[in-house]
Amino acid sequence: MKNASTVTTVVDALVEVANGRTRSGLLLLGAAAASTRIPGLGTAASVVLRVARRGR
Repeated sequence: MKNASTVTTVVDALVEVANGRTRSGLLLLGAAAASTRIPGLGTAASVVLRVARRGR
């Protein structure tokens, strides 16, 4: 289950980069890398980015 969260965050990062949001993509890649040590960090970063984007 831990690996699924990391893979999902990497996929989210690739989608962000494909949509021209390089900063968000890099942030998510960093969160995915860190989530191998801190479970749930990648998911939290993804959720925060989505909420922040809706708030704009």
